[in-house]
Amino acid sequence: MKCYVVDGFSEKTFEGNPAAVCILESWPTDNLMQLIAKENNLSETAFAVRTGDKYHLRWFTPGAEIDLCGHATLATAFVLSNFYTKEKKQWIFQTKSGDLTVLKKDDLYELDFPSSKQTKIEITKDMVSAMGVTPVEAFLARDLMLVLDDEDTVQNASPDFTAMKKLKDGAGVILTARSKQYDFVSRAFFPKLKVDEDPVCGSAHCQLIPYWSEQLNKKELVARQVSERGGTLFCKMEDERVKISGYAALYSIAELQLEEGKSL
Repeated sequence: MKCYVVDGFSEKTFEGNPAAVCILESWPTDNLMQLIAKENNLSETAFAVRTGDKYHLRWFTPGAEIDLCGHATLATAFVLSNFYTKEKKQWIFQTKSGDLTVLKKDDLYELDFPSSKQTKIEITKDMVSAMGVTPVEAFLARDLMLVLDDEDTVQNASPDFTAMKKLKDGAGVILTARSKQYDFVSRAFFPKLKVDEDPVCGSAHCQLIPYWSEQLNKKELVARQVSERGGTLFCKMEDERVKISGYAALYSIAELQLEEGKSL
């Protein structure tokens, strides 16, 4: 089984968010895919199987399968574009979040994702204690989004990952603030899924884009995830959908040494 590692939302290696990608003719067992994701120990490993004109796409963290992932979808389109379907400029992926389209525009890959409906919730002492910062607003969709009043506070935050696992709200936690150089910045943390910090999280922007589009009264925004690796995302708000564009860079191609005929 070939396994590609691609740095998503980056024009060069060692930045952005690395995702592993396996393009398959048929599905392995769920257990084997989970073991591969755990062995890779990246925030996500993507598995794709062609079904007619589309690809069925699934994403696994080292801890569990998830319902939406941006950078690994971008990485999958990059692998298809460069190694499997070089003539194509658009790919449709069947996923747990519905059909997702990726369109290649020169060297940019544009993801068409559903926007997240979120609810404003009360800020709790547990949130402040776990994140080590005091937000000005809190919102809940799949993840807990905490809005801060300063971008430096987002960048310098040092959360308590053990305490984060005990938060009752959200699969992950997103910190965000308005930015001087970009429209907004963010960081994303998923210790409940065995990913302490996701370097550049596309799916988090399904929550971030609607919020900042309304706050800034803009349909097109440039975002920066200010993790140690960092990554830039070019964002659009379109009705109930968000479009997230970014670059990608190939890091490695490997051949996984799996035992033939062994069911895992």
